[in-house]
Amino acid sequence: MDIYIKRRRWKFLLLLVAVIIGVGSLAYTNWLTDKMAQEERNKVELWAEATQQLSTVDVQPDSPAMEELNSNYLSFLSLVTTKNTTIPVIIIEPNGTINSDANIKYNKERRQNILAKELKKMKNDVEPIRINLSEESYLLLYYRESNILRNLRYYPWVQLFVIIIFIVVAYFAFSATQRAEQNQVWVGMSKETAHQLGTPISSLMAWIEILKLKNIDPELIQEFEKDTQRLERITERFSKIGSKPELLRLNLAEVLYSTVNYLETRSSSKVIFETSFTEKDYIETPLNAALFSWVIENICKNAIDAIGNDGTISINLKEKREQVFIDITDTGIGIAKSQFKTIFQPGFSTKKRGWGLGLSLAKRIIEIYHSGKIFIKSSEIGKGTTFRIVLNK
Repeated sequence: MDIYIKRRRWKFLLLLVAVIIGVGSLAYTNWLTDKMAQEERNKVELWAEATQQLSTVDVQPDSPAMEELNSNYLSFLSLVTTKNTTIPVIIIEPNGTINSDANIKYNKERRQNILAKELKKMKNDVEPIRINLSEESYLLLYYRESNILRNLRYYPWVQLFVIIIFIVVAYFAFSATQRAEQNQVWVGMSKETAHQLGTPISSLMAWIEILKLKNIDPELIQEFEKDTQRLERITERFSKIGSKPELLRLNLAEVLYSTVNYLETRSSSKVIFETSFTEKDYIETPLNAALFSWVIENICKNAIDAIGNDGTISINLKEKREQVFIDITDTGIGIAKSQFKTIFQPGFSTKKRGWGLGLSLAKRIIEIYHSGKIFIKSSEIGKGTTFRIVLNK
C-alpha cells in the first residue's frame, strides 16, 4: 500500500512543479510585457512631443532658419516613421477625420473601413495622446500594442499548455510501460506457479488411489478428491493467465451457484451467503467457467476478510437487455473512496499477507478476457462494500 502512496506523492509533486513553472513563467512574462507596453507608450509620447515641439517653433517664414527647420522636421518624421515598424498608430483631427496612420496593413480600397475598425479598438484600449499644434489647433494620436507584444502576452499560456501536454503524455507513457512490465511479471509468475503445482498434484492423485485400496472412509476420500480437483482447476487458471481463454456459452447462474456453494462449505458457519438466484435459473453468457469462478472466489474471500469471518455476503444476479449484472455485497469494514481505483492495481493490498494480485487478476479476467466491467459500485466505512460485475450476453 505504501508504494501507491509514494506514487500519488510523486504525481502530486510533478503536477506542483508544472504549476510552479507555469505560474512563474506567466508572472515573469506579464511583468516583462507591462514593461514593454510602457516603453511603447513612451516612444509614442516622445513622437507626439517631438511633433508638437517642431510644429510650434517660432521662426520667420522665408528665413534660412525656416528652411533648415523644415528640412530637419521632414527628416525627423521620416526617421520616426522608419524606426517605428511595429506600433500601429492613427492620428486624427478634432473633427474625427483621419490625418495619418502607420504600421496598419490594408488595401487602398478598404483603407477607411480597416482604419475605422482599428481606431475603435484603439479607443477601447488606451487613452489618446494630444498633440497641441497651437492654442486652438491639435491632433489626437491613438495607438495599440505591437503584434510582438501581443504575441508575447500569449506566450506563457502556450508554454503552460505545452508543459501540461508533456506531463500528460509522459504520465500515460510511464503508466503504459509500467503496466506492460507488471503484466509480464504476473504472467511469468502465474505460469511458473502452475508448473510448480503440477508435481505435488500428481502425487496427491496417486496417494488418493492408494487410499482407495485401504480401509478408509469413502466420504473422506471423496473430500480429498474434491480438494485435489480444486487444485487442478487453480493450476489451470494460473496456466491460462497471459493467453486468451476460450469462451463458451454457459449458464451463468449455474456457474455462480456452484462457486458460491463451494465457498460456503469451506467458510466459517458465521459467514452467511445470500443469493437471489438458484442453480435452476438460466442466463446464458459467453464464459470461461474456470476463470470466472476464480473472480467470484477472490471477491468473496476479500469480503470474508472484510467481515472478519462473521457477517453476510449477498450475491445478486439480474439481466437487463444485452447485459448481466452481478452485485456482491458484504457487511464488512468498507473501502475508502480514494482506494476505489487503486484497489485493482497489482501489488495493492490492505492485508499484511498476500501479494495484492487477486483483484488485479479479477479485473484482467473480466475486462480483457470477457469484455466486461468490474468496479466498486458503492462502499461505506463501517457498513460494507458492493462490487459490481457487468457481462455482455
